[in-house]
Amino acid sequence: MSISRRGFLLGASALLAGCATNGTSDRANYGDRMDEKHPLKAMPLDKIKPELRRQEVAYETGHDAGTIVVDTPARRLYYVLGGGRAMRYGIGVGRQGYSLAGNAYIGRKAEWPSWTPTPNMIRRDPKKNLKYAGGVPGGINNPLGARAIYLYQNGNDTMFRIHGTNQPWSIGEAMSSGCVRMLNHDVIDLYARVEAGGRVHVIQGRREA
Repeated sequence: MSISRRGFLLGASALLAGCATNGTSDRANYGDRMDEKHPLKAMPLDKIKPELRRQEVAYETGHDAGTIVVDTPARRLYYVLGGGRAMRYGIGVGRQGYSLAGNAYIGRKAEWPSWTPTPNMIRRDPKKNLKYAGGVPGGINNPLGARAIYLYQNGNDTMFRIHGTNQPWSIGEAMSSGCVRMLNHDVIDLYARVEAGGRVHVIQGRREA
């Protein structure tokens, strides 16, 4: 089958438009956030692997719309939109042995939260964490970043959080003390989508939907 020059040019234009749209979307997703209590500068896109950037994707799952699914082995978090779609985010996860698994729910959430190391964190690494025992106020240098979503089970705080980070290079890695960390721009987006009481499912080991 032959393709006319006009047809080729139209097809190429559509392809380029699709690429441009993706690039524009990424720039918008990770641009300056001067409206924040602690303003955020734009994230350099060359510092974020394309596969770790926020994007809507096809996602077949038995979980209801509004559920957060944390796929620890894949270093991905999905917010289920329904209709076979989800918003996907790249995440950093906890080191083996320090991670939550199974079902939980959102007990509360906070903007620019303060942070206090848990007793276990202080015992494991007193040299690093004891100096913060009195707490760290919210801000750009706070380890919880721009937002925190607190995970509960059976009415109890699990001490695990989905939160932002001041170490964006850690996204895609397994290195935290069990919590799920996201780019600040991404956790702001997720925070706006979820409500207290929302369901969270954390996958450990072999992947499941």
